Parts: sequence; structure tokens; C-alpha cells
Amino acid sequence: MTDPVALSWSGGKDSLLALAALQARGVDVVELLVNVVDSTGRAVMHDVPAELLREQSSALGVGCREIRLPARASNAEYEATVATAMRALRADGVTRVAFGDLHLTDVRAYREAQLDALGIEAVFPLWGRDTARLMADFLREGHRAIVICVDTEQLDGSYCGRYVTERFLADLPAGVDAAGENGEYHTFVFDSPLFAHEVSFRTGEQVTRTNRFRYQELAHPD
Repeated sequence: MTDPVALSWSGGKDSLLALAALQARGVDVVELLVNVVDSTGRAVMHDVPAELLREQSSALGVGCREIRLPARASNAEYEATVATAMRALRADGVTRVAFGDLHLTDVRAYREAQLDALGIEAVFPLWGRDTARLMADFLREGHRAIVICVDTEQLDGSYCGRYVTERFLADLPAGVDAAGENGEYHTFVFDSPLFAHEVSFRTGEQVTRTNRFRYQELAHPD
């Protein structure tokens, strides 16, 4: 058994597949790390209510630590807030943090530099994987997800709100990464063989922000 790991968690497919890869290697994933906008209670970028991410955490049987960020945080504010959270994590005996990144070397280098300065090792269990094969495995293994954000400068907004299926992947235009590794689309996983139960949600309206990102609003069913 390797040293325990915390996993950066967005609630989407890459986070779920990173968790699956770690657990398959016998790694003890002790906590999910969720970046949440403090004023809205929603996940950064994905805009999913933190309540639904906590439901995922419960279904997985893995604890959840929320990193609360100010709205429209500057890079300096983001780094300071994350550094405080990482120091607290290290004080709890966790010195490794995993990410679901696949190919973006600049993102990896940034994460490694940020965490190395805090005495924490960055881990990338999916690094270098072929994204088309990864998504085929995602479906074959029985994971289920809905598209909750589309960058309309890279992918038509009509893909927002669709469920990730073989048809969805086949419909992606040439040049769009199968796993949305370039930020073309983001997802919310609501069911998985790793879950003790399906995470229930209801869909709301779709909204476009900053004239670019189209979101499918999700809410807790209650």
C-alpha cells in the first residue's frame, strides 16, 4: 500500500477516472479536494452546487474537503488560498495530491511547482493516456455523466446538457478532443460502479456567461 493521496475533484469524468486508476493500483485516496466559490457555494469552473459534489463524496465513501475561494479570485488570491489548504492537508499527514490531467504540460508544470514549494508531491495517474480510448473505457466500465459546460469557442453550445454516450462521442467534430482535454466540455458524473448509489439531480435552464461558456444548471432534487 502506498502513502495516502488526496484527489483534486471537479465532479467530472477525469476526476472519476483518476480515482479509479488510483484505487486500481491500491492507492488509499483519503479525501476529495473541491474548489468552491464561497459566495455561491458552487464548484469553480464547472459551476456545480457543492451539495452535489458532497453527494458524490458520500456515494464514493471518500471524505470531501472544500477549498473556499472568493468570487473572481485573482491568481494571487487563488494561490494563497490553495497554499493554506495544502498546509492543512500536510498537517493531517497527507503529502501527495492527485490530478486528472492528461496531456497539458503547462498545467502539469504549474501544479508541480505550486505543490513542490509546499512539500507536497503532485500525482498524475492518467497522464499520457489516449483520450479516445479513455472515453471508450469510461462508457464500457459503466460510468455515466452529463455535459454541464461547453466552451462555445471550441464546441457548439448544443452539446451542453447532453449525456456522454457513444453517440455523443461520435458526434464530436474533428479537432475536438474526445475527453475535452483542451477545455471543450466539462461533465458531472452521476453514476458509476464506484458509487454506492446513483447521485440524483434535476436540470434547470442553460445559461451562457462571458459570451463564451454555456452551462447546464444542475440542482439537488429536494
